[in-house]
Amino acid sequence: MAVSETDKTPAELYDELRARCKKAFDKKSVKQIDLAYEVASKAHSAQLRYSGQPYIIHPLAVADILLDLGMDAQSIEAALLHDTVEDTNITLEELSELFGEDVANLVDGVTKLGRVPLSTKEEQQAENVRKMLLAMSHDIRVIIIKLADRLHNMRTLDFMAPQKRRDIALETLEIYAPIAHRLGIRAAKEELEDLAIHFLDPIAYDDIAKKISSVGESGVEFLENNRRRIEERVLEIVKKARIDARIKSVHGIYRKMYMQNKEFSEIYDIYAIRIIVETVAECYNCLGLMHDMYKPLPGRFKDYISTPKKNMYQSLHTTVIGKEGIPFEVQIRTTEMHRTAEYGIAAHWKYKLGISGKSNMEERLAWIRQLLEEQKEAGDVREIVSAIKSDLVPDDTFVFTPKGDVITVPYGSTVIDFAYAIHTAVGNKMTGAKVDGRIVPIDYKVKTGEIVEILTSSQPGKGPSRDWLNIAKTSSARTKIRSWFKNEKRDENIVEGKAEIEREFKKNYIHLTEEEYEKFIEGLAHHQHCASVDDLYASIGYGGISLVRLMPHIKDEYNKNYKKQEPQPVKKTETRRVSTGGVTVEGIDSMLVKFSKCCNPLPGDDIIGFITRGHGVSVHKRDCSNVPEDLAHASEPERWVKVSWNAQAKQEFRAALQITALSRIGLMADISMLLASMRVNINDISSRDIKDGRSLLLMTITVTNVEHLRNVIGRIEKIDGILSVERQGF
Repeated sequence: MAVSETDKTPAELYDELRARCKKAFDKKSVKQIDLAYEVASKAHSAQLRYSGQPYIIHPLAVADILLDLGMDAQSIEAALLHDTVEDTNITLEELSELFGEDVANLVDGVTKLGRVPLSTKEEQQAENVRKMLLAMSHDIRVIIIKLADRLHNMRTLDFMAPQKRRDIALETLEIYAPIAHRLGIRAAKEELEDLAIHFLDPIAYDDIAKKISSVGESGVEFLENNRRRIEERVLEIVKKARIDARIKSVHGIYRKMYMQNKEFSEIYDIYAIRIIVETVAECYNCLGLMHDMYKPLPGRFKDYISTPKKNMYQSLHTTVIGKEGIPFEVQIRTTEMHRTAEYGIAAHWKYKLGISGKSNMEERLAWIRQLLEEQKEAGDVREIVSAIKSDLVPDDTFVFTPKGDVITVPYGSTVIDFAYAIHTAVGNKMTGAKVDGRIVPIDYKVKTGEIVEILTSSQPGKGPSRDWLNIAKTSSARTKIRSWFKNEKRDENIVEGKAEIEREFKKNYIHLTEEEYEKFIEGLAHHQHCASVDDLYASIGYGGISLVRLMPHIKDEYNKNYKKQEPQPVKKTETRRVSTGGVTVEGIDSMLVKFSKCCNPLPGDDIIGFITRGHGVSVHKRDCSNVPEDLAHASEPERWVKVSWNAQAKQEFRAALQITALSRIGLMADISMLLASMRVNINDISSRDIKDGRSLLLMTITVTNVEHLRNVIGRIEKIDGILSVERQGF
C-alpha cells in the first residue's frame, strides 16, 4: 500500500491545481491563490522532502485534497502556506498583511507550538492538540486543513525512519482518525485508518488485504449482480434512486477481527450496497423492498435516521442474505444524508448549502468546547488526548432511558458513563442501575437498544466512589467524578494525597528528614503551580495531579539534591576510568570497553570484565554461561577484572527479546502500540509461526537499564495471548 511521491514537477502540479481552482473560484480568489503559491514556493525553495523531492510538493498535495473536499479559496491559500511559519522565516504578521487575518489564523491553527522546556513528548503532543482544538472552536477549517496535511504525510510515510513511521501512525489512529470520524469525513477517516494499520501491523494488514483479494472477481460479480437486481426493483418505485456497491475498508475488517475476535467469514458487512433517494419516506419504502427481496438477518437492523450519530450521520442499515447464501449490508439514505456521510462538516463548503441554521453548526462543534472545558477542569492537558482516544471512538452505543430518551455513549461505556451522560447530578447521586428491569453491577457495559434506569439517592453528602475512576471508560465521566471530589471532599483528598505520596516515596526508596521533606514538598507544590502544600495533597487525592507521572521528576530532584552519597574507599594504587560505554574498569586506564553479545548486559546487571587480546575489555553478566563460576581456578584468572556501572552515564542500550504467543490477528499491533506509548524504540522485529497455533517473535528494543527492561517485559506479558517473554543475547 506504500505510496510514492509524484514524478511531476511542482510547476506541472500547480498548473493542474490552478485549472481546478479556476473552475471552482472567481478570478480574484485565483489571483490570491497564485500569490500564495509564489510565496510558499520561494520560502520552501531550499527544502526537500524525505523522499528527496522539492518540499513545495507537499503543500500542493494538501491543497489538492482540500479541493476534493470542496473547501473554499481561503482554505486553499492556507494549505499552500501552512508550513511557512513553522519551517521558514515567514511570520504570521507577513501572512496577515498579504492574505488577510482569516488566512493567517488558519495557518497559525495548524502550526505546532515551539518546544516547551522540560515538557515530555506526551505533554508536547497534548499542547499541540489543545492549540488545534482552540483554533477549531473558532474556525472549523483548521482541522480540515490539518486532516488533509496528515493524510498526505501518511501517504508518503514510507520515506521516514521505521520508529518515526510507527509513532506517526499511532498518533494518526488515536487522534486524527477519531476527529475525522466525529466531523463525519468518511473518506479521510477510512484512508487514515488503513494507512495507520499498514504501518503499525503490516502482517495483519497484508493478511486482510489477501483475504479481500481472494474474494476477487467472484466477489465483484456477486456485488454487481445484486446491485443490478436491486436497481431494477427500486427504480420501479423510486425513479431517481441511485444504487452503488463497495467492499469494506481494511481497517473496518481489522477492527472486527481484532477487537471483536471474529473470523473473516463472520463479518457480514464486507460487501455493502448503498441506495440513495430523495426523501426520508422513500428510505423506509426501500427498506421494505429489501426485506421483501432478501431475508434480513435478526439483530442487524440499525435506524440512524431517527437516531443520528453524534457526527450527524444518518442512514438505514440492514444486513440481508440472498440466494447465494452470502450476507451483505444495505445502506439507505437521502442525497442530503449522503453528502453529510461522505464529506461531513466539509459539505458546508462543498455544496454551498449551509448547515440548516446556526444552531446545527453550534451542535456540531459543541464537543470541541466540551473537551476544552473538561481539560481545564482536570488541570492536565493530557486529558485532551485521553478524551479523544476514549470518547471519539468510531462505534457509538444508543441506550434508552425509561422515559424513551436516547442517550449516545461511546462503545464499551459502563452504566457510570451513561449516568453522567444524562446529567452530572444523576451520576453523582447514583447508587446502582437496572438494565431492562434487572439490577446490574456498577461496571456493566451498556449495549445498543437497552433501557437503562439509574437508581439514585437523595441522602445529603452522597457522592461517587473513588473506585469509579477505574471503572468509568469516558474521559467526561472521570472528569466529573474528579470534580466532585475536588469540590466536596477537600479534607479527605488532603489525607489521601499525603498517604499516596508517602507510599510512593517508600516504594522508590526516597528517605528524607522531616525538615528535608517539608522543603522538598514545598518545591514540588511550586513546580505544580499549587498555592500551598495542602493544595498539592488535595490535587493528588482527587486525581487532578497524577503522582505516577510525577515520579521521574521527583526521583531526579531527590537524587540531585537530597540523596546521601555513600563514601567510596580510596584506593591510591588504582585508577578508575569511565568508558564511553558507561562502565568503570578498576585498575586500568584508557581501556576500550565492549559488551558481549552472548549475554547482552544492561545497567543494573551484576557484571564482570574479561581482558581480550586486541579488543579491550569485554563486559559479561556475572551469571553468563561463558563466565567461570570459580574465577580463582579459571584458566588465566588474571584476565578477569572488576567492572561496575557508572550511574552518571546517561546512555541507551539495545536488548533482545524472544516472545512466545498464541497466533492471532492484531498481536503485532498490540505490541507496537504498547511500546510506542512507552516511548520505547523498536530496532528490529520479526515473527514466524511455530507448532500448536503459536507464534515466535524476536525483537530488539532500546532501553536505559535492566529495571527499564523489566518494566517493558512486565507490560508486554499483560497483552492478551502472550505466553512468555524472555531476554536474549544477540
